[in-house]
Amino acid sequence: MNASLRPMFAEFLGTALFVFIGAGSVVANAMTAGGVTPLGIALAHGVGMAILISSLMGISGGHLNPAVSLGVFVAGRIDGRTLGRYVLAQLVGGIAGAALLKLLFASTAVRAVTAGAPQLSLNIGFGQGIAIEAVFTFFLVSAVFGTAISSEAPKIGGFGIGLAIFVSALVVGGLTGAALNPARAFGPALVAWSFHSQAVYWIGPLAGGALAGWVWRALLLPKK
Repeated sequence: MNASLRPMFAEFLGTALFVFIGAGSVVANAMTAGGVTPLGIALAHGVGMAILISSLMGISGGHLNPAVSLGVFVAGRIDGRTLGRYVLAQLVGGIAGAALLKLLFASTAVRAVTAGAPQLSLNIGFGQGIAIEAVFTFFLVSAVFGTAISSEAPKIGGFGIGLAIFVSALVVGGLTGAALNPARAFGPALVAWSFHSQAVYWIGPLAGGALAGWVWRALLLPKK
């Protein structure tokens, strides 16, 4: 494969697999009448992402999330062209992962949980949802900088990032779905053709990711 296309394909493949695994855990939970459990769903997202990032970070950086790519761009670690290419690959990957899920899993369960798309709890308003997604995406992108991007980062692959996703899913998975990732929200929503509160999963994660990128660039990354 052309060297310039390898990072894009890595972002596409990684995001597709993440959405298939993460949204798949939600659908499987519906198919088994709660047998997967919220803890299992959180583990599927966190451990799945940890493995995927560890596998692909040497090729593309293992962003697998437009909010992460935006934060890395704000921090000056990628250029605008790379940002655009990565986000496109991630969104197409999210759609592909959700489409594969729809193809392989029971259609009634897929419809019942809108293909695993994140949903706002009835107790959470639109503004609250944006704020929650922003705060926890800030937490996630900070983990990306602190465990993968910084020259002072410990050599733990993607497992620090996966743990951040796992913790976020445990704390707010029942409130917003803890998407923290526009591609994770958009792919299943498009396949299920259900865009309820979809803006929450764009505004919140992108704001949180951009803020994390600025904070790390200005205050936390070591100065060379």
